[in-house]
Amino acid sequence: MSFTFRGHLSNLFGSVQQWFNTSASARVVSSADEAFTPSFEQSALSPSLSQTHMNSISQGLAEPSVMNNSNTNLQTFREVLFNETVLKLLRRYEFVGSIGSGAQGLVICCKDLLTNQRVAIKRLTRPFANVIHAKRAYREFEIMNVVNHRNIIKLLNAYTPQSSLDEFSDIYLVMECMDANLCSVVQMGLDHERLSFLLYQMLCGINHLHKAGIIHRDLKPSNIVVDMNCQLKILDFGLARNSGESMLMTPYVVTRYYRAPEVVLGNGYSTTVDVWSIGCIFGELVRKEVLFRGSDHVDQWTKIVSVLGTPSIEFTARLQPTVRQYVESRPRIEARPWQQIFPDISFPPAFVKERVKLDALLARDLLSQMLVIDPNNRINVQEALKHPYVNLWYDAGEVDGPAPTPYIEPTHGANLNVEQWKELIYNQIKDFERTHDIFGIGVTMNEDGEMLDET
Repeated sequence: MSFTFRGHLSNLFGSVQQWFNTSASARVVSSADEAFTPSFEQSALSPSLSQTHMNSISQGLAEPSVMNNSNTNLQTFREVLFNETVLKLLRRYEFVGSIGSGAQGLVICCKDLLTNQRVAIKRLTRPFANVIHAKRAYREFEIMNVVNHRNIIKLLNAYTPQSSLDEFSDIYLVMECMDANLCSVVQMGLDHERLSFLLYQMLCGINHLHKAGIIHRDLKPSNIVVDMNCQLKILDFGLARNSGESMLMTPYVVTRYYRAPEVVLGNGYSTTVDVWSIGCIFGELVRKEVLFRGSDHVDQWTKIVSVLGTPSIEFTARLQPTVRQYVESRPRIEARPWQQIFPDISFPPAFVKERVKLDALLARDLLSQMLVIDPNNRINVQEALKHPYVNLWYDAGEVDGPAPTPYIEPTHGANLNVEQWKELIYNQIKDFERTHDIFGIGVTMNEDGEMLDET
């Protein structure tokens, strides 16, 4: 049974003013808040976005231009010119502000006029520029469409403004809009209760992905978002892969600071690469700084070894010959004691309530099992969920629920060119449009694009 005082977590983060240093008049609303007055300095950065892109909001960004949209039919699109980019939004969505932009897309916050909720809409940037971009676009849409878990960001809608394959160039993904990502939370001085609950939710979300045969491969603070009720969700699945694939992983997958050692060294990988990344995030929340800040993949390995020590012979024996030669040629380094890596002073005071105790000793023990160089000796997600630092939150519906539909990439995917990926994605998006009420007017469409009344 979940910890009995879980219900009070709506106040766990304290007031908005305490957490985000905002003025007394500013507030962040939940997605269901009737009065829609969000503050975008506090909004969550969405997939693959840079924090620096938030600066323009705080400097007083001009309102977007709504371009000649005299037709108010909900079945059409409204065009919004924002930062020299024309966005084509379903008329049910009203532009409110920018969340950010990055290499993979532009993300905005909108109000859904039909539900009165705020949503995040991601327009993928140049999804068909090359095969890699096309694969990422396919994965992001398909995985979000497959999984359904409270700790995974929910896909609310998806569409393209283009009506033919020849014209197809834009993909819009509509998602839940949260309040902040973990980049904003790192410096907030979390107590053990908050640390434990956030970590539990990360593990629950990744456990669900692993059940679907999905390895996230790009877990980092900016890809994990929270709201003011302490609810956490994982997003950005453009780099996710099927765990059944047997291949070597390029060291350029996963943001460098959070790459598992086997990834840094270009070795084979498994689901435990996500455990390493979660361990790095957990450690960052404790120490309020990045654990392994390497300048390149060689320096990343050096940073890891300088803390955790030279790996075992059993580990190096599984490396590729040239990599093994390099690793074994380096001076041998002894691992630092865990109490030195995470001293007591890094942790908040012990938390004791209802026969439950959370303290530095327990947290450090879990970190020591997650941050293990050899993946064969690293704890897996299900084992981590049983650890006493997090299992007080255990809920069967969140941990042991039905496995999602397995995610399987096209068997011929490795041989597809850009145009073939484009056609595959186009068909998937159009199928979504046909089977979902994307306009919010109680109709779906048949295979010929004709409206079908659902009432």
